[in-house]
Amino acid sequence: MKLIVAIIRPEKLDDVQQVLAQDDVFLMTVSDVRGFGKQRGFTEVYRGQEVVERMVPKLKLEIAVNDAFVDATVDAIVRAARTGDTGNVGDGKIFILPLDQCIRIRTGEMGPDSIGP
Repeated sequence: MKLIVAIIRPEKLDDVQQVLAQDDVFLMTVSDVRGFGKQRGFTEVYRGQEVVERMVPKLKLEIAVNDAFVDATVDAIVRAARTGDTGNVGDGKIFILPLDQCIRIRTGEMGPDSIGP
């Protein structure tokens, strides 16, 4: 089992959800987050003064999958979250972490069975 953590642009969420659904991946947690990398924020005008916003709003997706779904899930996120044909700075990152245990609270199922349908 793996925990896939993806940081994406907020406007790409619907695209990512649609592509993941096509690959039978439906379970995810979405959080609003702020941060910066190479994008380093942006400048906007507020009440006539320039304001530098260093923290860029993003979404953090957390998706627990069985090992058989890791590659398909990562490929789907990359395809849907990338802007344009080659992508742009700020499109996001994907982290894949080992998931030692998972328990479905409703049934008490443990391990890979608790993630599957």
